[in-house]
Amino acid sequence: MPNQLTDHVTLRHGATLNNRIVMSPMQTHSGLKGGFASDDTIQYYSARSRAAGMLITEFHYVSENGGPAYVPGYPEQLGAYSDAHLEGLRKTVQALKKDGNKAILQIHHAGRAAVGRHVNGLDVVAPSAIDFSFLDYPVRELTITEIDDIILDFGKATKRAIDAGFDGVEIHGANHYLIQQFFSKLSNLRTDKWGGSLNKRMAFPLAVVKEVKAIVDEYAPKGFIIGYRISPEELHGKNVGYDYTEALTLISEVIKYELDYIHLSLWAGYNSKPENSEKSYAELFKEILDDKTKLLIVGGIFGEDTATDAIENYADLIAVARGTLIDPNFAKKVTEGKGDTILHKISPETVEYSHLTPGLLEAFSREDSLGLPPLPGGETIRHLHTGKYDI
Repeated sequence: MPNQLTDHVTLRHGATLNNRIVMSPMQTHSGLKGGFASDDTIQYYSARSRAAGMLITEFHYVSENGGPAYVPGYPEQLGAYSDAHLEGLRKTVQALKKDGNKAILQIHHAGRAAVGRHVNGLDVVAPSAIDFSFLDYPVRELTITEIDDIILDFGKATKRAIDAGFDGVEIHGANHYLIQQFFSKLSNLRTDKWGGSLNKRMAFPLAVVKEVKAIVDEYAPKGFIIGYRISPEELHGKNVGYDYTEALTLISEVIKYELDYIHLSLWAGYNSKPENSEKSYAELFKEILDDKTKLLIVGGIFGEDTATDAIENYADLIAVARGTLIDPNFAKKVTEGKGDTILHKISPETVEYSHLTPGLLEAFSREDSLGLPPLPGGETIRHLHTGKYDI
């Protein structure tokens, strides 16, 4: 019998999800200065406690030099780099878990994308000091000591997730942030143990996974979930940071640490394929996973029909991103047999129901959606844009 969206799913270490739907991590544009959760943050996550069986927070930066990655003028990215963030983390997880679903903290370091450091007159760090044409600020190469500290910071953030009451963490190794920067030969030009050959470019991602797993093994309750997110390729025309074959090599090593799931970030859609491949990314990665590591995919899911196709034909779990921005009750409607009532477009009439943060409403009511993939129906809410965060 094929997978059903409403199946209960037991993960490797014993956690059971209420269904196969996952809320994808998405920046809420709601943080206070220093990466602290705001009332808007808590209200946003509280409204989405029934969006999925597993709810992944937006990225939280784990080191003081790891963020914020945000558009200046807008509310900041959230952080988990100090114990001072614990109060906000506890409020966030309580909001997410109030209806019995699992809450995952996504942990992250922005590397060169930590624009907030530049705005505040601080140096921005990366694997290598490269003059990137798309940045209007310089980046500094990380020292060996700083790299070691960041690895430990991923572990410390994991401990905070445990202490706050989260059910797991997701290591953000995708979307051109620091872990991917180390893995990419376009952004990692190092000649020490952290760069050069494929094995050396894999060293930082694997060191982070090892540290997170060690903290979980020592401090977490039984069933604590660990996931790893990856962009399956980094292609910029003829410039290749890595291709899917190298990503498969990395994930083959990652799963040796007995993670619960691998999360593919698929911008071209859940069924997208590499160029000149008969198989989808999902099929290619599924082939290398052991039978206890679940495959989670995301991309282009706005309704029950596409979610069902993804689960029946491609993966164990399906993440819904913009679909849960538009309809915070996505999974609730599916599990109650009301999938045909899921909202597929935003409109002036549904904005209040969608419970977007003020920052997200400002972002998605801009013509450029602040660089985010636009919401279906976004053109209907242009008149709601006030410009209060625009510089």
